[in-house]
Amino acid sequence: MMKIGVVVHGPEIVDSGHAKQFLDLLEGYGSVRARLGGTMGRTAVIDAHLENKIDISQKLFPSQSVDKFKDENCDVIFLINYGKSSVTGQSFGYKVYHNCQDQPPLIQMERPGEADGSVVPWRKDQMELAEEIAHKMGLQLIFPDDIEKKLFPKDPCKEMPDSICRDIAGVAPGENIFVNGIVIGKSTSFEVAIVAEDGIITQIIGGELKKHGVEKLGPIKLQKAIVKTGLLRKSRVKPRILKSKRNKEYYTISYLNHAAEDIYRLKNADMVVTVGDDTTLVAADILYRFNVPIIGITDGDVDKVVEEGFKAEGSLVVELESGWDDLVGDKIFLELFNREETIEIENVENFKSKLLQIISNITSQYQVKYS
Repeated sequence: MMKIGVVVHGPEIVDSGHAKQFLDLLEGYGSVRARLGGTMGRTAVIDAHLENKIDISQKLFPSQSVDKFKDENCDVIFLINYGKSSVTGQSFGYKVYHNCQDQPPLIQMERPGEADGSVVPWRKDQMELAEEIAHKMGLQLIFPDDIEKKLFPKDPCKEMPDSICRDIAGVAPGENIFVNGIVIGKSTSFEVAIVAEDGIITQIIGGELKKHGVEKLGPIKLQKAIVKTGLLRKSRVKPRILKSKRNKEYYTISYLNHAAEDIYRLKNADMVVTVGDDTTLVAADILYRFNVPIIGITDGDVDKVVEEGFKAEGSLVVELESGWDDLVGDKIFLELFNREETIEIENVENFKSKLLQIISNITSQYQVKYS
């Protein structure tokens, strides 16, 4: 019996039901352990009641999840994903495999149930098993060499010898471009590349740069960054709300101003103040599962990052004039939080009143929307 590791990436493979179906299939081959790679799949795992089958306790990049299974001496590791196209999905698998340590025994299952769904044996000695899985799942068997030829026929980075340049496969015009969870721009063509100098993104070839997003992102290692395009989650799945225990003597309030941070660590808070439109949208949707309301500080500069967002009862969103959210957020962080990420208070309504008073002292141009 084989020792099998499965890295589950993204919400679509879970929302579609194929993650559970595939895990059930693999149990006929040996002992199976699954863990999440990436972060956006966590809400999907919770909504599907699969947290006992898929480990979501750690925040790991997909390649880190693969390496962890390799260190545990798994005989084979499956990477299962449901990209928005075969091009984006296979490009993702290519990046994961080449970001892993050494050469793990990796097989990718991509877009099961679709006409262009595929199984890719990224290491040649896994060819026989990959072929068998492809047959059972009704998917095409695709070879790594063919993917490399298809993905990289043109090089949009060839004119950028003095900068760090990374081409992005499978992009369509009008899509959000995320780097490490932050929207840094929007595509305007089918051929897109990101350029960075001294760790700072300076240009999107075939796209429009969002300066505010780049500022929030800060310096990065572009070749190792997680890059996504389109929506973070497309499926309209009914959220599952997990009831959590509360200490009645006081309330825990947390502060969040970066959507790429691990929002799940705030699931036991009683309320979270979020700064920025994208941060507010993503955090509210995740924290809804844990019945945690948010106070969102926004300025209307929202990018549609999920198909449908949810907010817990008791939430409110303050919409300011463009460019004011960070300024107001910093003032709240200083005066209410004393620059601590988490504080304890006795009365939530008093806290809300103080927060709104701080905003009123800065500007009268704002709207409050209650949930």
